Amino acid sequence: MKKDNHYVAWGLTAVAVVCTILLFYDIVFRHSIILVYLNKLIAILAPVLYGFAMAYLLTPVVNWFERSIFRHGGGRAPAKWLRALSILLTWLVVLALLYALMSVLLPELYKSLMQLAANGEKYYKTIVAWIQGLLEDNPDFAVWVSNAINEYYQDALTWLSEKLMPQLQVAVQAVTGGLLGIFTFVKNLLIGIIVSVYLLATKEHFAAIGCKLTYTALSESRAAWFIRGVKATNRIFSGFVRGKLLDSLIIGILCFFFSSLFQFPYAPLVSVVVGVTNVIPFFGPFLGAIPSAFLILLDSPIKCLYFIIFILALQQFDGNILGPKILGDSTGISSFWVIVAILVGGGLFGVLGMFLGVPFFACVYAGIRSYSAYRLRKKGLPTATAAYASHEPVSETKPEKGGGPTDQT
Repeated sequence: MKKDNHYVAWGLTAVAVVCTILLFYDIVFRHSIILVYLNKLIAILAPVLYGFAMAYLLTPVVNWFERSIFRHGGGRAPAKWLRALSILLTWLVVLALLYALMSVLLPELYKSLMQLAANGEKYYKTIVAWIQGLLEDNPDFAVWVSNAINEYYQDALTWLSEKLMPQLQVAVQAVTGGLLGIFTFVKNLLIGIIVSVYLLATKEHFAAIGCKLTYTALSESRAAWFIRGVKATNRIFSGFVRGKLLDSLIIGILCFFFSSLFQFPYAPLVSVVVGVTNVIPFFGPFLGAIPSAFLILLDSPIKCLYFIIFILALQQFDGNILGPKILGDSTGISSFWVIVAILVGGGLFGVLGMFLGVPFFACVYAGIRSYSAYRLRKKGLPTATAAYASHEPVSETKPEKGGGPTDQT
């Protein structure tokens, strides 16, 4: 019987290896059918994904309401009604904040866009005049520009016909189908709100199911290790994602208040750009400030200078006071690894990758650091990085068993 089980195990392993090779070949070397159906599945499950994201972001607020109501209620509130009341209060607060924000921001944003459209011709003439003046005052530069245009003329035509025009056609199709896309998004969002309420009401039950399945699939020690890793991942993700969204919202509101106070042109539009791009660590402030400063420059050069000074002061406040107060050390990685995570995440997955790349890399980094410390302790070696700075054999200077500082990589 044991021999038969041995053959079955080898057969299942061989089938799994063959399927993995075929799947890898299909994804890398062919138009993957798996990815097509995966994208279709994601589109179908979009309301569930929206609901999960909203529930994940709103969980701390629900927990805070539960603790506050339970404490002031003398600890006598039934758990079911306590959870229902907390969820209701949470969504009332969210809807009230959204209404207040939109009632103030949307009209001003509309005015800014209309003003920008009305001044489009004037800005076009201003830019043309700048370029003409630059070429007239610098004849050598004008000759260089002319030669560059002649040299890359054919390449420009190829780019225009093969890349730009197809992208414009896709954009036109997206605009013409925009009403259907908006309807689908609103429908998914409403269903997602219902899903989020259900998830918030039964979050402990789903967590228990996950723990049960983990202990079913893994040994007890490995399951405990896996659950600890999930908790650490949740701590990093929740600390960074929720904190960064709150930080960016505060920065956008401060930018709108002071831009209106200093009478910068297009204050609502600039504040939205600065607040949205601020969610991207490190590069976000520059990505938002550069186009905003250029837009103000077209209207008033002196106000553009004031705006740049204001943005520098605002980012110093965010980087040294507000950001550390909200985020703390949620990622636990150095600035170098933050830059690497942003570049890799942005290169692979665009703007979303730039935002989520940092917490994802922080989770991977924490896992590697934990596994490294475990292996070093098993070998009786110190876990602190400083112990390896001398490039000498560590075994000659390793501490006695039971000693050794913790890892501080």
